Amino acid sequence: MSRDNNSGRPKKPRSSTRNNSDGSRASRSGNSSGSKPFKKPFPKAGERNSDSRKSSDTSYQARMDKKYSKTEQEPFISSPGEEKKPFGKSAPQRGGSRGKSFDTRDKYERGSLKYGKRPSADGEKRQDKAKSFVQKRRLNKIEKDVHKDTIRLNKYIANSGICSRREADELIVQGLVEVNGKVVTEMGYQVEKTDKVVFDGQNITPEKPVYVLLNKPKGYISTTKDDKARKTVMDLVANASPYRLFPVGRLDRSTTGVILLTNDGHMTKKLTHPSFDAKKIYHVTLDKKLSHEDMKLIAEGIRLDEGVAVVDQISFIEGKPKNEIGIEIHIGWNRVIRRIFQRLGYEVEALDRVMFAGLTKKNIKRGHWRILTELEVNNLKML
Repeated sequence: MSRDNNSGRPKKPRSSTRNNSDGSRASRSGNSSGSKPFKKPFPKAGERNSDSRKSSDTSYQARMDKKYSKTEQEPFISSPGEEKKPFGKSAPQRGGSRGKSFDTRDKYERGSLKYGKRPSADGEKRQDKAKSFVQKRRLNKIEKDVHKDTIRLNKYIANSGICSRREADELIVQGLVEVNGKVVTEMGYQVEKTDKVVFDGQNITPEKPVYVLLNKPKGYISTTKDDKARKTVMDLVANASPYRLFPVGRLDRSTTGVILLTNDGHMTKKLTHPSFDAKKIYHVTLDKKLSHEDMKLIAEGIRLDEGVAVVDQISFIEGKPKNEIGIEIHIGWNRVIRRIFQRLGYEVEALDRVMFAGLTKKNIKRGHWRILTELEVNNLKML
């Protein structure tokens, strides 16, 4: 296209020619002989070639209609604040015909469908099953340890409650542990359950310490076995531990209240010895009212066969009749509370121990038990 030198405007619209014989393009400068103009001129400024776009859109839409069997399309919304939709009204769906379209991004953003899992209504039930499974696995592990013939020496010491396994290794290296009268310093030494293991001059057992607090009812005796086939406290705590438990102290058959059972021999000796000052509080119900003079005599100390029965505190129970007494002692003589009142002419109709070494029967029904918490065990060790 040539331009006028004066005005700078084109003389004729540009055109291109096509050689129909050999398919080569002709020169685009000017109108040469044998060239034919395009059937449709270039569009004017601001106009679009709607026909060409329509034909391209029609061919693309034909392909989309053939693929998705729809005649209309919706644009894909990529704005984060807007709802995500697949390209087209009904994209291919997984798992048959469903009301909602499938979007893999939505799957991983929600997280509930991760790895193909869908939320269910019984989620809490599955959590309870998982908890019970964990508890069952722990119980099975303990039972396996119980039935094993041999055990590593460091685990033997750790299970006795003295220290951890790593600390037990240090004790073994230092030569502080004896097995059957011989000092053992070998790491990984296997001990049989029939072997006698001594640490710091005291025999130890390979059992993990267990502490069970029982609210003893009437009619049970505080022994492990009875020759007369009477009911014992061991019948009430039969399922508390796979290890053999022993009652700490004793309660009469007709006495109720809190009693501790454990397999920790050191703790038993500590709590039953008067020098450790393990406090016990009893709720006493007498056959008649207690006079102030007799209460004063009991507070000063009543002489019995073993000596003078020292009473730490004694008082009437607030809001109760004068025949109900609260008494605190630390001595562990046999039937000491009953004998104190019998010496002064009173009969004990009911005797209930409400506290032992800081442990109470709160939230424990009569005849039921519970395992001590770690804090309560630490408090006992600090006595």
